[in-house]
Amino acid sequence: MGEEKKGSGDGRKERTKNKYAVACSIIGSIISILMGYDTGVMSGAMLFIKEDLKTNDTQVQVLAGILNVCALVGSLTAGRVSDWVGRRRTISLAACIFLAGSVLMGLSPNFGTLLAGRCVAGVGVGYALMIAPVYATEIASAEIRGSLTSLPEICISFGILLGYVANYLLAKLPLVYGWRAMLGLGALPSVALAVGVLAMPESPRWLVMQGRAEEALIVLRRVCDTASDADVRLAEIKAAAGLADDSAPGAPAPNSSGKGVWKELFLHPTPPVRRIVVAALGVHFFQHLTGIEAVVLYSPRIFKAAGIASRSEVLAATIGVGVTKTVFILTAILLVDRVGRRPLYLSSLAGIIGSLACLGLGLTVVERSAPHHAAPWAVALAITTVFTFIASFSVGVGPITWAYSSEVYPLRLRAQGASVGVAINRVMNAGVSMTFVSLYEAVTIGGAFFLFAGLAVVAAAFFFFLCPETQGRPLEEIEEVFSRGWRARLSSPAAVELPVSTAANGNGKALA
Repeated sequence: MGEEKKGSGDGRKERTKNKYAVACSIIGSIISILMGYDTGVMSGAMLFIKEDLKTNDTQVQVLAGILNVCALVGSLTAGRVSDWVGRRRTISLAACIFLAGSVLMGLSPNFGTLLAGRCVAGVGVGYALMIAPVYATEIASAEIRGSLTSLPEICISFGILLGYVANYLLAKLPLVYGWRAMLGLGALPSVALAVGVLAMPESPRWLVMQGRAEEALIVLRRVCDTASDADVRLAEIKAAAGLADDSAPGAPAPNSSGKGVWKELFLHPTPPVRRIVVAALGVHFFQHLTGIEAVVLYSPRIFKAAGIASRSEVLAATIGVGVTKTVFILTAILLVDRVGRRPLYLSSLAGIIGSLACLGLGLTVVERSAPHHAAPWAVALAITTVFTFIASFSVGVGPITWAYSSEVYPLRLRAQGASVGVAINRVMNAGVSMTFVSLYEAVTIGGAFFLFAGLAVVAAAFFFFLCPETQGRPLEEIEEVFSRGWRARLSSPAAVELPVSTAANGNGKALA
């Protein structure tokens, strides 16, 4: 009887701790809503900006892609900044930068000012994309790490949905005010985050790197199930940071300021680090080559090409895209820690390949039927496969890219390694968004999606051979997974991919 009560109490304690970690990750991920909102709202606002400011197709492409180019500046500096001032302050800095950009865009009198505001917002996006998954990774336990590191993706999706809804609701305003209100509303999440960040603890792993182990232990005791678990995790983190368990209080870890990280990543990497870099940067490289940016940003044009004519119908259809994306990312969050990263990612790519091939076919038939009405089946196929593509991407490739790339790096390399991944992600995003119009004019819109389908096949081969499973592994043990090459992993996967902390802990639960 007493044992039953004790077990029940432990269950309540475990739920409380997990809720605290989840709450911290949610607050930290609010920054990702900003980027999502900007992406979603711009897809509709461009229709009004083009009419109001008399912009041409080249200016529209530059406006769409410049955010990602400027995000390079943010992402490449965010890793070093977060190593220097901490994860929580970096989130605050990102919010402030984005606030300034949103205000500038909302008040812009001409195209030049609008472009400048989008550049400022781009720097904030670079910070946000790097810091949100890193913070969630470092605050979460192994059992729920996949779900929590996928939260930035659901926040991006929620932001996109908010952007679509804002487009629909504000489209009825006078032209001169409508698109400015759409863009200016992006300042609201920044203000919310500025208040919410006060309730967030600093990353315990960053605190250990700075020699502040006592503060780290306080945070760990709030996110771990028991005090003994917190002690074990602290010892593991200190070992991974290069600190002895009995090191003097206040002694920082080697390279705690982030110096020498790029040299270890790119100039003199060990074999495991080299494999980690290839896997982490590769998933970012392939994410946008599946065509997601083309579908999300240019979905109004796709729907018009498929025969949806009126502006209100186009905006309503894009809201449906946002809802689909949000629902399936929520599904991914529920599944990623149960079925693993690899099955979900590869299944997602299978759906992407099929959807892109069918979308290309439908749009090709619609385009060749002009100026006559296209076959109803082709229109229905094109519209349906936009939604199946969004669903397939959102259940795997979208959230797992961020979760996987932020968890595979060792502690000493994580922040700056993640920042390089974000930089590559933004380059690919900008490349697709700034060239898609030119691409489909050159090879037809159907041909563009056939091309994306072929690139998704290459992405599937890359992930299958070079990206091992990380489900259930404590962060401090993931480097072991990459200690052997892909041939050795495929010949004996159980030896390197099964969680090893189960035996160490004795109760079937990973400790970190």
